[in-house]
Amino acid sequence: MKFPKRKLFLLIIFAYVAFSLYAAYNVFFSTKVISRVHRIEKKEAGPSAAPFVGDEWNPWEDEQVEYNSALNKKREAFKQHMARIDKNKPKRYKVQIWGKAAIGLYLWEHILEGPLNPTDKIAQWREGELQSNKIDFSFYTGPAVVQGHVPLDMNSLVLVLNGREQQKVAYSTRWLEHVRALVQSHTVSHVAVVLLGDEHCNNDWIGPYLKRYGGFVDLLFLVYDSPWVNDRDVFQWPLGVATYRQFPMVKPNAEMITSNRPYLCNFLGTVYKNSSRETLVRVLKQSDLEKECITTAREKWLPQETADSLKHYQTALAQSELTLCPVGVNTECYRIYEACSYGSVPVVEDVLTPRTCAAGPSSPLRLLKAAGAPFIFITDWQELPAILEKERAMSQEQKVDRRRRLLEWYATFRQQMKERFTEVIEENFFKSG
Repeated sequence: MKFPKRKLFLLIIFAYVAFSLYAAYNVFFSTKVISRVHRIEKKEAGPSAAPFVGDEWNPWEDEQVEYNSALNKKREAFKQHMARIDKNKPKRYKVQIWGKAAIGLYLWEHILEGPLNPTDKIAQWREGELQSNKIDFSFYTGPAVVQGHVPLDMNSLVLVLNGREQQKVAYSTRWLEHVRALVQSHTVSHVAVVLLGDEHCNNDWIGPYLKRYGGFVDLLFLVYDSPWVNDRDVFQWPLGVATYRQFPMVKPNAEMITSNRPYLCNFLGTVYKNSSRETLVRVLKQSDLEKECITTAREKWLPQETADSLKHYQTALAQSELTLCPVGVNTECYRIYEACSYGSVPVVEDVLTPRTCAAGPSSPLRLLKAAGAPFIFITDWQELPAILEKERAMSQEQKVDRRRRLLEWYATFRQQMKERFTEVIEENFFKSG
């Protein structure tokens, strides 16, 4: 029996349309599609066990689990590696310095060699940062640095103060009381003080603030040969140059070392009544040395220099082989360090001044002597003519070599003070940290 081709064709068309409609229904209207490929039957012991159908099945699920596990292990290993790096990395500490005395500029610029912004010396607010060993130092100075307005973001503090006269002591005391309040409120944990002490070494006013007497000051760096110095909590500190008179940080150069200096010596300073300075001036006149030495004597001390007087003083240092350093109220004076800055050898009157400064075989100037200062030490200015006679006999080569050694010594001395200051603070502030 023949099946008409037309009917066969229509039957095929009908089947195709029916299948298409069924497929479209499943795609667009069915809420769940279960294929044989995605059906998972959970076989159970009893005959009434119903098949378990999973919503999704990932054929790479096991591989994904292994990959995630391996990735987590790598991440954990990386974390442990970074933790070991942090543990082995040298720990750094932060210390803030408040410069409330001009000697703070000698500490920051000359000893620590830190930058200051702005560079204008008469700016109301100046600040800087530097790293020394494991410590990150920050420094603030200027008239606008007042109590309660310094951004204190660390708990270790160095306060630079002036205790040379009663008015300065009163000002310094107010700052110490402010810091005491910070310690009591647990804002500050460690305190050191750099103090320009009394020239007679009478510094009893600061004693109650020291931790050894029940106070809060851990460390004291003290100028002059004080009997308090024990290298445990009280350390001697150099006087330095007169930054309060705008004496600059001098950078040595070849001309400073090799130039032919026209003068044997210089002395520019105040001549006090009944002092050895009167003897010095008399010796210069009697020996007709005023032509070979630059001398400017005044009867009254002036706290500030004019631009002209400062330039004249610096010129005298730069053009003289020797700088004469008679004692004043104390043996240690700014002139010693200023002469070193220009390679002019200090001729120091090695005489201990009266009052309460420490006496001993190495006093006065025990800090400089311990550092091997290449100075000329005398006990009487009557020795000066013989010293200058030796100067005249020296060759230019010998003088150049001596200048170089003096400048190298002074640079080394400042570096040693920097290392000592940093190490003492690190040891006492952070040893247990």
